[in-house]
Amino acid sequence: MPVIDARHLDGISETALLTLYQRATEAARPDGIIDDPMAIALRDSIGYDYQHFGRTHQATALRALVFDNASRKYLHTHPRATVVALAEGLQTSFWRLDNGELTWLSVDLEPIVRLRQQLLPVKNRLQYCTQSAFDYSWMDQVDDSNGVLITAEGIFQYMQRPAVFGLIAACARRFPGGQLVFDSIPWLLSVYSRRRGFKLSADYTAPPMPFWFTANQYDELRAIPGVRAVRELPAPPGRGRFLRWAIPILYRLPRVDRLRAPVTLVEFG
Repeated sequence: MPVIDARHLDGISETALLTLYQRATEAARPDGIIDDPMAIALRDSIGYDYQHFGRTHQATALRALVFDNASRKYLHTHPRATVVALAEGLQTSFWRLDNGELTWLSVDLEPIVRLRQQLLPVKNRLQYCTQSAFDYSWMDQVDDSNGVLITAEGIFQYMQRPAVFGLIAACARRFPGGQLVFDSIPWLLSVYSRRRGFKLSADYTAPPMPFWFTANQYDELRAIPGVRAVRELPAPPGRGRFLRWAIPILYRLPRVDRLRAPVTLVEFG
């Protein structure tokens, strides 16, 4: 891959570099929890000072694994489905999930799509839609005849609540029988980011995250017309003696459902 300068990215688009760095660093570890050689190659092909993001952690890779598990389960019963990756950033999920039959539609803004097209391999079943995920016209490009799985990984927290619920409602109307997977953050983290910014290092502060949503609010999603079922997805075990057993237990305790950052599966009826 050629080396491409990505210093022009800023705001929410720059967080695509942050999550790529976190995931690729984890994948490069001998004891890494995720197998993602494409992320490593992509990281190394972008000219960017990743060190200004500060320390790395495994949380981004853990989140990716939850999305992968949900996607594989859907693709097991709908192998020729269309997967729509909203605001995909520099994720490399296609190469971890490709079964040789699915169609993948990556929806993102022009700077991100340009980077992906310059650096990632061309695949006939990997298509791009250059626009905001909240411009619903991307739905016109989706072939739903073999099923639709929509992923929103690492994007909703940067949006306002009416925009997020509006998008979910629009997907429910347009894609009956499909599914949506999204992640969110708890109230405390959202408030902290809005007041002080989420400072990750001396050189980098992540954008404010106004949208928060936790598993004790699932009745609000179930009230949306066209939503058939909502459930929280289980977290995989983390790396390390403590996290290996602590994370799965934490995500099974109902009393802390308002404190954790859930990955949620929404089924459309």
